[in-house]
Amino acid sequence: MSETVVVAIGGNSLIRDEAHKSVNDQYESVVETVKHLADIIESGFKLVIVHGNGPQVGFMLRRSAIAFEISGLHEVPLSSCVADTQGAIGFQIQQALEIELEKRGIIKKTVTIVTRVVVDENDTKFQNPTKPIGSFYNEEKKNELLAQYPDWTFVEDSGRGFRRVVPSPDPLEIVEIDVIKDVIERDYVVIACGGGGIPVVKKAEGYMAVDAVIDKDLASALLSETVQAKRFIISTGVDYVFLNFGKENEKRLEHVTLDEMKMYVDEGHFAAGSMLPKIEAALEFLENGGEEVIITAPEQLKAALEYKVGTRITK
Repeated sequence: MSETVVVAIGGNSLIRDEAHKSVNDQYESVVETVKHLADIIESGFKLVIVHGNGPQVGFMLRRSAIAFEISGLHEVPLSSCVADTQGAIGFQIQQALEIELEKRGIIKKTVTIVTRVVVDENDTKFQNPTKPIGSFYNEEKKNELLAQYPDWTFVEDSGRGFRRVVPSPDPLEIVEIDVIKDVIERDYVVIACGGGGIPVVKKAEGYMAVDAVIDKDLASALLSETVQAKRFIISTGVDYVFLNFGKENEKRLEHVTLDEMKMYVDEGHFAAGSMLPKIEAALEFLENGGEEVIITAPEQLKAALEYKVGTRITK
């Protein structure tokens, strides 16, 4: 039986630069990204894809706010924005990936599953918003937005500007997991837990959506554990994880053990708004039965599976 690999791709990776943010621009980026995902399938792996959606949700929220300001049209809840982007981005990945696979003579079905993820309504993270969503802003624009939306919270993000942050509770359970497992067994390429999943809490009357965003990488780790994937791949903007990133004593990490990576985290090597969530997701996966995590750039996915590039973290 083919091995199942879970790959997490960032929502920011679908936006090339400030001048290319439209839906058509994003699709062009998806077309490039799926070439590397197709390499994994062509190598004989079953593939599960999780995508980010931070910028896309930010666009929807801003568009909604403008429509409300101008015409009084109702605003769109954050949970609906997550659901909408799961469908829209998943659709683009399906379209582009099937076309790319057909070029290679591979006929493969794809499916996007709108996915809910259970969180604890008493999670203390609801009191401490930390998850970046939306675009990067300079200080002037940030202050303009705070004047309009005083309940919003912004943080400086790794020297790239300011971003709005919202609560990010821990993922506990994937509601649609049985469906996901079923379609994996049927040899579909599965796109699930988009944007970390739609956060819901269990109530007597059923699942209820909450105003939060789940970290995509933590949700991907949970998904990887639950479908019993041996390997979990996190796609990011660099070929390797680095210590002292951007400094003269910068050092790239190639093969690192779980305990070594924990030590580096404790020493404060990774930025909270950048690489740290990816490392935390990697550690979560390995501590709960996973065998290997690979962190690398999208164009290096095939080479990383062949151990030619990328940071490998193992037990």
